[in-house]
Amino acid sequence: MDPKWLGWAKQIQSAAQAGIAYSNNAYDTERYEELQNLAVEIMSEYTEVDQPTIKELFANETGYATPKADIRAVVFQDNKILMVREKSDGGWSLPGGWGDIGLTPSEVAVKEVKEESGFDVKAVKLIGVLDKKCHPHPPSAYHVYKLFIQCEIVGGQPAESIETSAVEFFGEHELPDLSISRNTESQIKLAFRHLHNPLEGVYFD
Repeated sequence: MDPKWLGWAKQIQSAAQAGIAYSNNAYDTERYEELQNLAVEIMSEYTEVDQPTIKELFANETGYATPKADIRAVVFQDNKILMVREKSDGGWSLPGGWGDIGLTPSEVAVKEVKEESGFDVKAVKLIGVLDKKCHPHPPSAYHVYKLFIQCEIVGGQPAESIETSAVEFFGEHELPDLSISRNTESQIKLAFRHLHNPLEGVYFD
């Protein structure tokens, strides 16, 4: 779903980042830095965000460029799905966030549910590994893999957090306004398919 210009910019950035990391030649490094600046310029031109901000967000990593991992927890209660309202954009999302160094995906899912909703859960099932660019999210500077992990409530009480302003359960046909950068309606529908059919296979790509 990414526009072509964004895909090109990310590919240029990825190649430049790897070149800067592994080149032993000062002249080659200079050329890779020029490519990195070009990627930043493209992003800035099309998004109207200033180049220093884009460089900090888009070109601040080193080494070989790899996708980021976004972990989302799928939690049901009484045939309704747990969602939290994001303070950043007012939309609703499955609890989750970036993968943490030192934690497994399931540990991240459990941690994020506790932090964002107040519930204690255990991870029970992987339901999907999705490439963000293949789904109707807004354009993103990062290449992101999204992991959806089904969890069961084992305790806790609903509670807001520094990132969330409300915690509620929603039926399949009463979904609120979603935080589309985090999850889409089709992804929520995928979660409900697993609720209705526990033998549903893992969705990928």
